[in-house]
Amino acid sequence: MLDIGTIHRREYELDVNRPEGLPKGKRIGKDVGADETLEVVVAQAPGRIHFLGEHGDPDAGLYLSAAIDRSIKVAVSPRRDSSIRFYAPDLGERKRTTLASLKYKREDRWANYIKVAMHLFIELGFQVRGLNFTVTGNIPQNVGLASSSAMELASAVALRGLLKAKMGETELARKLAAVHLLYFEKAPCIADYLVGLLARNEQFLMIDEANLSVTKIKSPFSRCKFIITDTRVPRIGVETELMTRREDLGSAVEILSQGRKGASIRDFVAMDIMDSMGDLPEKTRRRSLHVVQEVQRVSDAAELLRRADLTGFSKLVFHSHEGLRDLYEISCPETDWLVKRAQETPGVFGSRMVGHGFGGCTYAIMKNEAVDEYRQRLDDYERIFGFNLVTHEVKLATGSRVVV
Repeated sequence: MLDIGTIHRREYELDVNRPEGLPKGKRIGKDVGADETLEVVVAQAPGRIHFLGEHGDPDAGLYLSAAIDRSIKVAVSPRRDSSIRFYAPDLGERKRTTLASLKYKREDRWANYIKVAMHLFIELGFQVRGLNFTVTGNIPQNVGLASSSAMELASAVALRGLLKAKMGETELARKLAAVHLLYFEKAPCIADYLVGLLARNEQFLMIDEANLSVTKIKSPFSRCKFIITDTRVPRIGVETELMTRREDLGSAVEILSQGRKGASIRDFVAMDIMDSMGDLPEKTRRRSLHVVQEVQRVSDAAELLRRADLTGFSKLVFHSHEGLRDLYEISCPETDWLVKRAQETPGVFGSRMVGHGFGGCTYAIMKNEAVDEYRQRLDDYERIFGFNLVTHEVKLATGSRVVV
């Protein structure tokens, strides 16, 4: 990854000519005085994998997740005017706005996620006249590894450090999610923020969105590889498809609970869905069945990880993908083909799609000696589907932090 601190200082001509040995400026508080030296703070936030639980209850999901060693870094420094500058050296792009016109703009694309973090601290009463931002990263884009959430988190953690804001990780996640909803008029997955903030090396997290509880589980896969395989399938119209599935879940809850307020799909078990065959439309029943089964799979998988039962865990993961394919219906032939090749490879402990579906990527957990054979089994992919897939080897990683 690029040396973002040096790039940031050169881009904004900060401390470039400071004599060697001269101390850096002090940190700033809630107000930037005219005589303050402009300090640079750099923060890093990881990407993540939801190993199980993705596409569960949209209001109270249960996830088995972990951060990965691909990340976004954001450097921030205060300005003495009201201008907001954004620079992405990976893309060779610059964006700019002012405090007075700080709002969502479609053409600002990636910079909008940084604006979310800015709005959070502005709403909390922190005052700055302007800010410089530089962003770089190596999280694969648009494949379900939470690169946009990582950008929001890295920006928020950098600003928290710059402004010396006293705010715990869960509070930061909750407030960032609330601002994201107001800014984009779409609720984010708060579990993404919690993974990005609370993850630790070689740990899985079981995250309950209903109460924001996080349970840490030591990974039994320390001698295994985690391989991300990007299908390279163009993803078009995904939001519309996902909305229909959320509506199906809402209809199922309404019927099963007989209109009881505050009910959740998690209030029911698979037998409830099976017994409702005459009450629920078949499509709604199938999709609801996957969600209630997935909730149980997350709980079961957490226990299997604690016992280091890799075979049992592998079966759950493959069953989860089958549910996404056959019941929830958000997979695609390319993704199914990749999961099947992983299932056929000796030494693989589960594979499943990641992200919103209809393309994106899969993950596969495997013994070191299985990697070469798995990659060989993918050789026919381009000939069959016409897309040149990409694989990434990742490790479980720690959460967001200030690095400079």
